[in-house]
Amino acid sequence: MTDLGPGEARIIDRGYRHYSGQRSGVPGAIRSVVLHSIQRAMGLRRTLWAKVLPFAAVLIAYLPAIVFVGVVALFPVEDVPTDFLPSYGDYYTFVIAAIMVFVALVAPEVLCTDRRSGMLGVYLSSPLNRDTYLLAKALAIGAVVSLVCLGPPLLMLVANVLQSQGPTGFADITLTFVRVLGAGLVLTLLYTGVTMGVATLTDRKSVASAAIILLFLVSLTVTGSLASVGDSDAALVGSVTVLSLDLATRVHGEQTQIIQGTSSAVVWTAWFLWTVGGFALARFNLKRLQVTR
Repeated sequence: MTDLGPGEARIIDRGYRHYSGQRSGVPGAIRSVVLHSIQRAMGLRRTLWAKVLPFAAVLIAYLPAIVFVGVVALFPVEDVPTDFLPSYGDYYTFVIAAIMVFVALVAPEVLCTDRRSGMLGVYLSSPLNRDTYLLAKALAIGAVVSLVCLGPPLLMLVANVLQSQGPTGFADITLTFVRVLGAGLVLTLLYTGVTMGVATLTDRKSVASAAIILLFLVSLTVTGSLASVGDSDAALVGSVTVLSLDLATRVHGEQTQIIQGTSSAVVWTAWFLWTVGGFALARFNLKRLQVTR
């Protein structure tokens, strides 16, 4: 090999190899985005401070369930007041604040970061298009939100069955299990759709999180005022938080419904409009967004 002078270069070899691995296509790309988004939402593979808020919110959501399970395990059932242990539907009233904070963090972290960092253009240059990208993000957000909407009541059910304090008999246990899953799924879809719709309005996480919390609080205040003035609880379906609490009791067939005197058709219609409206808003915002690949 001869010596090269200053500023000179020589190409020694040119070789290209064909990719011989398995091509996963769109499904593989969706799985990768879902996994990465879940890790991002929970602060995994990031600094310690990025993990504090999401894990603290999840812990708060599980804390009442852990306390109730501990009481059932440590004390005889006759020593526990009958009104101490909540029903599966009423449990959400103990953790609604933690759910509000947690879901306000998840969607902005998953969606706003991609826009601000430019990763959205990278994703769309892969086999993903805007719809499949949004599907992957919805699956990731839904999986994380289910940690607080589904996990705690499911923990209570398992513990009650093991301690012989919950439903008895195969049919009763199965029915309760299906209702727990149904209530968790209904609330997960509701909060996923609403928070995704709000988060796609901006590329700033802090602004999106504040807007989501503001939506929860303002809708609660306004609908509460309308309900008191109109002497009817029907207006409460306009509040995401109250609607979610009422839906949990209706799925479990409990009488302690939050929105009194309102038919189930009205409540479920409101759930549909909030949920589908949130997903539709997210898709509309993403479709009109100009992305440089």
